[in-house]
Amino acid sequence: MGFHGIAKAVCRALTVRQDGPSLYDVCDPLLLKYQGGDPHLGKFYRTALGNPALRPLLRRTGLPALKDAERLTRLRAALTAARDDAAPDWTAIGTPVAELMDDIDVRHPQPPAAKVTARAPAMADIDRAIRVCGAHLLRSFARNGFIPTYAAFNLLGDADISGREMLMALTGLNARGYKNSTLLFALARIFIAHSPARALINPPWRGIAEPMWEPVQIRHRSAYYDAFFTEALLGFVETGLASSDQAGAARRAISDMVEFCLKTSAEEVPSHDGSTVNVITALAPGPHPRFSRFFAQIKQDLGFGIYVPDCDTTACAFSAATQAGADDPILDQPLVDFYRGYQVRAGANEPRVTVPLNDHIDYEGGVVTWIDNLNGDRPYGNDLDPTLNLDILEVSFRNLKRWKIIETPQRLQTVHRIIAFQRRLVESGAFKNPRSHIYYLPELYSAYFGRCYAAFVALPLAAQRIIDPGNVFALIRARVLGYVKDELIAHEMNPFDAALALMALAHLNAEIATFTPALHCIVQNLGEGGRRGPYKAYEWNKMKTPTRILVGGPEVTSAFALMSLALARRRMAHS
Repeated sequence: MGFHGIAKAVCRALTVRQDGPSLYDVCDPLLLKYQGGDPHLGKFYRTALGNPALRPLLRRTGLPALKDAERLTRLRAALTAARDDAAPDWTAIGTPVAELMDDIDVRHPQPPAAKVTARAPAMADIDRAIRVCGAHLLRSFARNGFIPTYAAFNLLGDADISGREMLMALTGLNARGYKNSTLLFALARIFIAHSPARALINPPWRGIAEPMWEPVQIRHRSAYYDAFFTEALLGFVETGLASSDQAGAARRAISDMVEFCLKTSAEEVPSHDGSTVNVITALAPGPHPRFSRFFAQIKQDLGFGIYVPDCDTTACAFSAATQAGADDPILDQPLVDFYRGYQVRAGANEPRVTVPLNDHIDYEGGVVTWIDNLNGDRPYGNDLDPTLNLDILEVSFRNLKRWKIIETPQRLQTVHRIIAFQRRLVESGAFKNPRSHIYYLPELYSAYFGRCYAAFVALPLAAQRIIDPGNVFALIRARVLGYVKDELIAHEMNPFDAALALMALAHLNAEIATFTPALHCIVQNLGEGGRRGPYKAYEWNKMKTPTRILVGGPEVTSAFALMSLALARRRMAHS
């Protein structure tokens, strides 16, 4: 959105005729100042919704539905109960809010058909883009002492979260602060959806992955991100396009990031068999996440004070360290044994998924996201993401011998059940549905399946047959390639979409001719990031609750562009 568009949206929001009670008419008397009750609800309201930036934009937006005195009374009673009750009935509290969410009308993007591109870019242009992206990552590491990633809020929320899913979150999340934030963000979404400020808060964009609004981005560091930056720099060195100085800097950065993953971010947790296991936490204790003091306080005020380890960060960190040739004893732990304790068995431990936002898919055999810490904290309840389960398979294939997976029937069974979970997901076509994915998009699932597939086909044929006797990987490969070729690259993309498409195509040994649309998009948009980097920041992953929180950054786009171009370049060189 250009300057004139922004100015018009702001003007309309400031001058719109109010029709019904506003967010602040509803909440100020209850949450602005009060004694007793839960102090966090009021603190969250003042910080996130009643702040001086948002209040002017929404103060004249009223809801006609709340001119009904009975509905307004029920809503205020619900907020009062959330504030005052020692043990709130979250279903009763959330119901009046859920009823108002029916007409929010938030939809997933539907890009138009792409123009046909006949010829691929010259290899010199591909090489230049790789060098620029690699230099960007190294420059960022040298300047910051790490490669940062950013988080940003989209207050209009996620298209997959309606009133039904919001109630799931309220009842399935454990931390009261997280429930508070989910409730109030859901309420704010309703007013934003009816405000002229909607066009400012959620402008349209090109492609699938959402660009991140630049004015408010929270810089931070996590082992999950370091793992993928490690893979990107390994890919840069392997291309041979890095200078000798750059190659040395890349190796030093890789060493630092692997140490951050395996040592700084390691956390001991209980396993299902009574032992303890070292896993990798989503956010290491301060000051390691590198939040600014301002955002560290806001994070606390918003109720995001407790972070627990997760299965995905652990898998990706172990995988990156393995690829980098690390020999830390932590890698000798057979993670697949630990994951078995978090694997869903239909009818037995299905309640492990307490926030089933994607309950249209069959969870049997899948591994859930969050890991209980030694204190038993589980602030986010638990959910199940298909892409995470690809990462578990990928790290298992890379450590097949080290963990004796084939020689240990129980470990092999765990892998077989995850593969069966993926087969049902893909056969049903659900992998293409954004609602199936908790933290990612279908295009990222496709890229990560390519990454998993590459680790699988690198195994000896005898091992492949034992792991996949039913040729499930061939089936999934065909379906994912069909989606990427017939849907993703057939429509307008942004550079991040294109990088994910290209990763999938290259890893899955698609015809080189199919690379052209993605290659053109990545090469032609080089420089779109201006002073911040070669490319803009786009959605890499997200939290759907408490609202749509996007994670990505210019460095993330550079990393994925670099990895995808390096893969394509290798295929093209051997064609």
